Amino acid sequence: MDETNRECPEQATCACLKTDYPVSFAIFALARSHRARAASMLADIGLFPGQEILLMQLAEQDGKPQKSLCESIGLDHSTVAKSVARLERDGLIERRKCLEDGRVSQVHLTARGREMTEAISRVWAELERQTVEGLTGEERTQLLHAIKKIAGNGPASQEDAETDCAALSTVA
Repeated sequence: MDETNRECPEQATCACLKTDYPVSFAIFALARSHRARAASMLADIGLFPGQEILLMQLAEQDGKPQKSLCESIGLDHSTVAKSVARLERDGLIERRKCLEDGRVSQVHLTARGREMTEAISRVWAELERQTVEGLTGEERTQLLHAIKKIAGNGPASQEDAETDCAALSTVA
């Protein structure tokens, strides 16, 4: 790569980034495209990106404390609190005080929330189908291997690396 200090005009639509850093730019473009596709599909069922993750966490373990949701998703309290409030407003979840410790707020799926998790599974199945369309089984395996390797290259902490790689391991 050319390491010289050349100009990169803002209006150049990132051409120098694409040329000089092709892998990072490809990952950026893929993530952006994939997120937009997911957002569109989730909007069709009335959700914003990220809300499906909260709902699916509750489908796996209903009644999780709100703090535990923050930790398992890796988001800050205020972000999760806003999502929880919106999902509660939409009738998909409800918060209840913990019987053992009234200071703890537990989050539960409603019947409507449980139905939504079925729709989420259909959305993610279709997203997966579209994402890997045209790839052979071997190519999918290679892609997952490369993603796991890249994900382990520079996380904020060793704990993040273990969490991210564990999540990717469940996919393979």
